[in-house]
Amino acid sequence: MELLRMEKVKDGKYLKNYELTYRNKAGREKKYEIVSRSEIPSPEAIGKRISGVSIVAYHEDKLLLLREFRMGVNRFVYNLCAGMINDGESLEECIQRELYEETGLSVHKIRTILPPSYAAVAFSDVKTQIAFVDVEGNFEDHTSENEQITAGFYTKEEVRELLETEEFSSRAQIAAYFFTIA
Repeated sequence: MELLRMEKVKDGKYLKNYELTYRNKAGREKKYEIVSRSEIPSPEAIGKRISGVSIVAYHEDKLLLLREFRMGVNRFVYNLCAGMINDGESLEECIQRELYEETGLSVHKIRTILPPSYAAVAFSDVKTQIAFVDVEGNFEDHTSENEQITAGFYTKEEVRELLETEEFSSRAQIAAYFFTIA
């Protein structure tokens, strides 16, 4: 596969749409659409910028999950606390801010932060990191008027039940599953 050219086709408030033209393995041109959260100045910059974090959070023997309305699927799903890194903000600052904004909780300890990975390789160059943290505090709602989130701590048994009966984002589903078998 060879990228021949890239053209921005839409510049939205939060997403930029690009059309990529490839030469496929048969030697024919193939057009492919992607979205990005940031400006892509050149083909070499595709997928280089780390834009956010997903947070797998624990309190004692429980997993933090958010039940949130996601406009992209027009329904409530179980998800991880997550968000975009602001300009000039460190990853650790982003973790603390997003956790506080979405739950009112604070970071007690960062266990580990995984290397960057792609969030949706089929249609986007969005690259994020996954942080595993221990949290403390009390739940408070600091979300914007455009977010509807209910945060909760769940035992392994409760998470097993949710996995059978509720809809999840992919990353939250994977984290929840491994939480139940650990």
